[in-house]
Formats: sequence, C-alpha cells, structure tokens
Amino acid sequence: MQTTANYKILVVDDDPDIVELLQYNLNRENYEVASAENGKAAIATALTYKPDIILMDVMMPLMDGITACRHLRELPEFKETFIIFLTARSEEFSEVAAFEAGADDFISKPIKPRALLSRLAAYVRRDASQSPEANEVIQVSNLRIDRTSFSVFKNDEKITLPKKEFELLSFLAATPDKVFNREELLNNIWGTDVFVIARTVDVHIRKVREKIGEEHIKTIKGVGYKFNRD
Repeated sequence: MQTTANYKILVVDDDPDIVELLQYNLNRENYEVASAENGKAAIATALTYKPDIILMDVMMPLMDGITACRHLRELPEFKETFIIFLTARSEEFSEVAAFEAGADDFISKPIKPRALLSRLAAYVRRDASQSPEANEVIQVSNLRIDRTSFSVFKNDEKITLPKKEFELLSFLAATPDKVFNREELLNNIWGTDVFVIARTVDVHIRKVREKIGEEHIKTIKGVGYKFNRD
C-alpha cells in the first residue's frame, strides 16, 4: 500500500453529518470509504469490507466504539488495521481506555478535516516506508520475533499481538539491554505526526507483558524501559 487510492477506510459514527463530512473529504483524497452507524454494524461491515483504516466514534448506540475496537482486535484479520478514535470526550481516561482496547490514535471533536487528512497522510507515508531491515527474525532468549510475518513465538508457541504491541516489542528486542524513555518509544512506534499521551506506552508495555511474560521487558524507574537479553 503506497498511495491513498490503495487504502480502504471505514467511518463509524452515529452522526450522519459527521459521516458525510468525512466521506466527502476522504473521497477527495482518493481514499475508498465505507460507513457504519454503530459499533455492532462496524464489526459486520469490517468483516466484509476489510478496511485498512477505521475512524470510529466512542459514544454510539447498540455498541460503543471501545467495545467494538476490543472485539476487532481479537480477530486475526484486524491485527494490523489502523484504528483511530473520534470523540468529543477529551478526558485522559478516555484516551487510556481507547489505547487499552487497541487504538492506534485518538482525535478529539470537532474534527478538522485538514488535520485529520494530514494525520492519515503521515500514516500512509510511514506504512509505505517500512525499512527493508525490518524484514528479519529476532531471537532473544526463548522468544522468536518474525518481523516479516508479524509473528511472535515463545518456546515455539505462537502469540498474537496487535500491530502496535508487536512494533513496540520488536523495537525493544532489536536492541536488548538498551534503555528507551517514553518519548523515544512514542516517536519510533507512533511517529512524530501522531499525538498521543505518554501513558500510551505504559498501557502497551503492560499488555505485551501479559502475553509474553513479565521477565522480558524491564522498567527502569524514572527513565523508561529495556528488553532483557537473558
């Protein structure tokens, strides 16, 4: 995927005016767009539409966006789908809940189309410029991380991680024993064009630890995180 014309976007919001605004602006940038009016419909549509990017409201009838995101992340085919929440709720706990559910980004309403398009363009550039050196296997201790297939194995047992959790793990494991602070991890995993809170790193580290074990990623108090070689 290297041009916007290759990208399929699913817009999920119960406000038809917002859906119309987003569809109009996304179509102008040559994105292919589908829509759904609630979280339940979003899951059903995503299964057939196979979007690359999902723009999803949080507060919706039948099923809210956070619940829908959590369900989508449990399905292997949406492990790498880029999910952005669109919401008027700007409190930090909403952002934490969104990232806990597997979100990649968070944009507050009222939505500014130009800012949103800039954010999406940054994602397209980042996705298209994945470095060749990422296509390799990292073996550290009992973990094998295959960055070609986005697969993780612990003692030869496969572990499924959403894309951002996988990228965070592989980034740390690529340089074991090196300590990275939260800002470095945010810039390298989410990019400088994506504005997320520092707590996002903590949330993703905790979720990775739950899946691969506590012993692999060590917290350096007051500094950041490192991957243990042993």
